[in-house]
Amino acid sequence: MNTSQSDHGGSGITRAKTRNPALLIWRGIVFGLPVLVLLVAVAGLALMSLRPKPEKKPEELKPTPVLVAQPVPETAHLQVRTQGVVRPRTEIDVVPQISGKILHVAPGFIDGGFFKKGEVLIRIEPRDYELRVIQAAAQVAQAEQRLAREQAESDIARRDWAELGQGEASPLTLREPQLAEARALLASAKATLADAQLQLSRTKVRVPFSGRVRTRSADIGQYVTPGARLGKVFATDVVEVKLPLTDTELSQLSLPLAFTENAKNPGPAVDLSATVAGQMHHWKGRIVRTDSAIDPQTRVLFAFVEVDDPYGKGADKGMPLAVGLFVDARIDGREIPNALVIPRTALRGDDKVFVVNDDNTMSIKQVTVVSSGQNGAILTAGITADDRVITSPVRVPAEGLKVEPVARTAAIEKLAAEADDKD
Repeated sequence: MNTSQSDHGGSGITRAKTRNPALLIWRGIVFGLPVLVLLVAVAGLALMSLRPKPEKKPEELKPTPVLVAQPVPETAHLQVRTQGVVRPRTEIDVVPQISGKILHVAPGFIDGGFFKKGEVLIRIEPRDYELRVIQAAAQVAQAEQRLAREQAESDIARRDWAELGQGEASPLTLREPQLAEARALLASAKATLADAQLQLSRTKVRVPFSGRVRTRSADIGQYVTPGARLGKVFATDVVEVKLPLTDTELSQLSLPLAFTENAKNPGPAVDLSATVAGQMHHWKGRIVRTDSAIDPQTRVLFAFVEVDDPYGKGADKGMPLAVGLFVDARIDGREIPNALVIPRTALRGDDKVFVVNDDNTMSIKQVTVVSSGQNGAILTAGITADDRVITSPVRVPAEGLKVEPVARTAAIEKLAAEADDKD
């Protein structure tokens, strides 16, 4: 009984296993797929190793395209450009030499006003000084009377002594000391009168030039003392501009350190310009002298430019060269024959130029630069008129670099043609 049951149970298990083929397939996939992938990868590597390798071609470096220009030989006229501020050549403080109350102020003695040479700008109350003149004149009259009396008495004494005939008379007998004293008193009285008249004349405050008023510090009714500031004025006959010049600029102007203009050695002409009220104006001046020493901080030497009659004939179409105006200065320098002019973009640093050789390689040459500005650079040595200078940027400049030169005009035409094609 037990045996039959055991046999019956074992056959049931066998039948259950034979009835699950999906489980067997799943197990085959799980364990067989990695092996299959590995075999495919190995086969792919084997096939790639059997493929012929591509031939390596030598890499060819393309020449760097550059713009070139030809140096222009010409007689160069050097110019120096600098800047400065217009200031008066003569400027003073108006101060009284006496004390008193101000009775009158001239209409032109106001901020920005004009006045003429010798014009009375301020008049101080003169009454006290008129009285002093009268007193001094009375003293002069008294001294003259005393001198006349002493002179008469001296003449009488001299005549009386001559009639006596008793030898030589002493100076005291002839009243010579009294006569000398009377003369001294007269001279002192006249000096007192002159001083009183001088003080009276100083009640009228004048300046010895025509000009303009910068500021006024006093008005009618104010009591002033000697030395008190009444205002500040400047002359309008000449103004000057102080221009800084470096050592290189001095050489371009052929200007010595201790320069002073004279009839045989006139100073360089200077064109001063500034924008006033939205319009450009120009004034003509000249360098008349240089400063006495080089500035220790900036290491420049200042030159002084003068402009005559800036508010009259020296004005530009009625526009005066006003004091305080900031101006640009262009100074004509010396001439340099047989110079070479190149575009400013062709100059690298201070003294280097990139040149294209006949085999279209680049060379770096050192040149002698006389002047450089926005319009170009002037050279005297380092290259020739037949050289082709590079004007476009070069990313990595090196001696012997292969380049493809393109003339500036050709490049411009090419850009214009490309623009037409796009249109």
